[in-house]
Amino acid sequence: MHFDARAAKQLQPDQHLTVADCPGLRLVATKTTKSWTYRYKSPVDGRMKQTKIGEWPAMSPATATVAWEKLREARNEGQEPVAKSRQSSKAPNGDMVPQTSKYTVGILCRDYLEGHVERNRKTKGAKEIARMFRTMLGPLADAAADGLTRAQAFDLLESHAHIPVQAAKLRAELGAAWEYAHDAGRLSQDVPNWWRLIMRGKLKSKGKSIGGKRVGKKRTLTDAELTVLIPWLPNFSRSVCDVLTLYLWTATRGAEIVSMEGREVTEESDGWWWTIPKEKTKNERHEDATDLRVPLIGRAEVVVRRRLSVYGKGYLFPPANGSAAHIEQKVVQTAVHYHQPYSRTRPEMVRPRLPVTVWAPHDLRRTIRTMLASMGCPDEVGEAVIGHMQEGIKGVYNRHAYDAERRVWLTRVSERLEQLAGGR
Repeated sequence: MHFDARAAKQLQPDQHLTVADCPGLRLVATKTTKSWTYRYKSPVDGRMKQTKIGEWPAMSPATATVAWEKLREARNEGQEPVAKSRQSSKAPNGDMVPQTSKYTVGILCRDYLEGHVERNRKTKGAKEIARMFRTMLGPLADAAADGLTRAQAFDLLESHAHIPVQAAKLRAELGAAWEYAHDAGRLSQDVPNWWRLIMRGKLKSKGKSIGGKRVGKKRTLTDAELTVLIPWLPNFSRSVCDVLTLYLWTATRGAEIVSMEGREVTEESDGWWWTIPKEKTKNERHEDATDLRVPLIGRAEVVVRRRLSVYGKGYLFPPANGSAAHIEQKVVQTAVHYHQPYSRTRPEMVRPRLPVTVWAPHDLRRTIRTMLASMGCPDEVGEAVIGHMQEGIKGVYNRHAYDAERRVWLTRVSERLEQLAGGR
């Protein structure tokens, strides 16, 4: 067979190569791998299916062809190739080594990761799901997916009930993985999706625990707390202080702030604007989402213009050691925790302690949204300010950008914050 190795190397995610003289044999690319697959019409139910043979270049084209021939022969004899396709690339003698034909939970999760998650999620999210499957499935990874019982599913989630948020995420991703396997024809439609049926609404966060005491899950700062906190912010490092200031004066997300680039900032007729590209926002996956326009007013403008003068068009929050493109959001979160009165991190280090306690950076964003509501800001404008898309029929028919309204209301927020910072 003819195989173009150069074309294979240049394959982009979601692209594939077909192989001449080998009907159904494909080399399919994801973000992390290039896999040999056999795509065929099932002799059992007539549906189009595909099964993974191995990964290139670990499995050579010649070896993939041999495996394809065996699968095709099995299909022509009326057998289901999926059940026979799980083979490793090579034994020491060069022959294909058959492994178990059992379609396990672990294999199902791997197929879901490669076939859906890596194609549709950001790299950070895909890595987190892979980590969750790797560390939380335990012995269940080797169990047959089509024989999984309700009790087994319950026991797995119950074993992680002490971390309810992670357990709920695991439940949701396993439910989606089972749906993917059903859609792909790798599980019979008669196999129940227990993950969608068990422990619904029972895996909820109980809030943070500080000093052995539970604190509320949601937090907004009062005017009195802001009066004390804002003048205290310079006790943080310059970068952390600037990020927290932008949280308050723009109400944007931390991930958006730390990845800000100078090229995204412009001076226009009505003032300075920061245009956050759609792909940097949480709304990236929505087809109708647009870039987020954020007016830079008051201290937000001061911070950004100062950083522009130093860093130019690049990232405005680079790390001190130059090890990455920009600082990570967790740097700010860690710094806030480090200065909390209850922090036991590096107890030998003397540092100023926050006068306002039990809060995280994201609570500042929630605080500004609450402040907008208390000042009489219309709900649709408040949601636009913090970058939320309108839901339901409103989102379909209301395509107004709200740029002017954002500037009006963030100006009022800036004035209010300055009053509080001045003790009024």
